[in-house]
Amino acid sequence: MNSEIKLTQFSKGSGCGCKIAPAVLESILKQVKVQSGFTNLIAGNENNEDAAVWKLNDEQYLLSTTDFFTPIVDDAYSFGKIAATNALSDIYAMGGKPIFALAILGFPVDKLPIELVGEIMRGASDLCAEAGIPIAGGHSIDIPEPVFGLVVNGLVKPASLKKNKGAKVGDKLFLTKAIGSGVIASAQKRGVVDQKHLDAAIASMCKLNSIGEKLAQLEGVHAMTDVTGFGLVGHLIEMCEASNVSAILNYKNLKLLPGVEDYMAKFIFPDNTYRNWNAYEKKVSGVNGPEFIPLCDPQTSGGLLISVSPSNVSVVTQLLEENGLAEFLKPIGEVKARGVCC
Repeated sequence: MNSEIKLTQFSKGSGCGCKIAPAVLESILKQVKVQSGFTNLIAGNENNEDAAVWKLNDEQYLLSTTDFFTPIVDDAYSFGKIAATNALSDIYAMGGKPIFALAILGFPVDKLPIELVGEIMRGASDLCAEAGIPIAGGHSIDIPEPVFGLVVNGLVKPASLKKNKGAKVGDKLFLTKAIGSGVIASAQKRGVVDQKHLDAAIASMCKLNSIGEKLAQLEGVHAMTDVTGFGLVGHLIEMCEASNVSAILNYKNLKLLPGVEDYMAKFIFPDNTYRNWNAYEKKVSGVNGPEFIPLCDPQTSGGLLISVSPSNVSVVTQLLEENGLAEFLKPIGEVKARGVCC
C-alpha cells in the first residue's frame, strides 16, 4: 500500500534522533518544578528514569511512560511496530510488565493518505499483541509532520524495580542489542541504504526488550536503562552520574548492526550524533577517532544497558542465551570508582 510514499521524507528528524538535544533538555527541566508532597510517587521528573513509578500498595508499583517520534523508516507498518517496541522498552527497563497502552498520533491529513494511519496502527497493535497487551485508546491531532507513539502502563513488584541508579564499582556492563539504527536510518533517508541492512535494523528495532522483566528478578542486577536517543555514551553517563561512579567501555565488544561500518566510512550518520558528542565530550576520555559515531549514534528502540555484579554474570549470561541473545554474552565494559578512567 502506497509503497511510493516515503514517510521519512515528511519529517526533519527520524526516530529517537528527533529528541531535543541533551543540553537544551537540561535547560528545560531546570524550569520544571519538581513535584513534592506525593508520598506514593517513588520516581518522578526529578531523575532521568525511564518511567514514572507510583506505589499502589506494599506489593505493587505502577509504571507509566510515554514515547513518540517521527518516522525512522518509510514503511508505515514497520514504523508503528518500531514506535510501539520503543515505548514498551521503558517499562521493561525498570523491570516491569506492561498491562495496556494508549496511542499518540500526529498526522498531516492534507499531505499523506489517511490509509497510512491504519497501517501504523496495525503495526503497533500487532507488536502490542506480541507483548500481550491492548491499545486501549489514545489521542490524535492534525500536524505538519507524522508522529506516533504510545503511553504505556505497567506493574512491577517493589523488590524487582530497577532504576538507572544503583550501579556498583566492579559491576560488568552488558548491552542487549547491536548499535547503529541511527546510521542505517540516515542511509535510508539519503536513498543509499542496502535493503538487507535496513531489514536487519528493523528486525532489531522491533525486538521486544521483555527480558528486562526477567533480569530484574535476578540477584546482582543493580541497574538498568534502555539506550535510545542520547546514544550509548549518553545513557551510560546518566547511569554513572545517578550511581556516583565511572565506567570503562571495551569498544571491541560492542556489536554494530550490519552495514554500519560501511556507512560510517562514507560519512553517513545522523547530524544528532554530533549533538550528542558535543553534549558529552567533556565527560569522556579515550575517544580519538570515528568510534565516537556508534558511541553517540541516537538509537531508536535500542537494547537494555545492564549493570551486573561480577558474581552474578554467569546467571545473567545464561538468561541472555536462553532468550536468544547469545551474541551479547560479552560484557561491553566495567563500572569503576568515580573519576577512575583506566
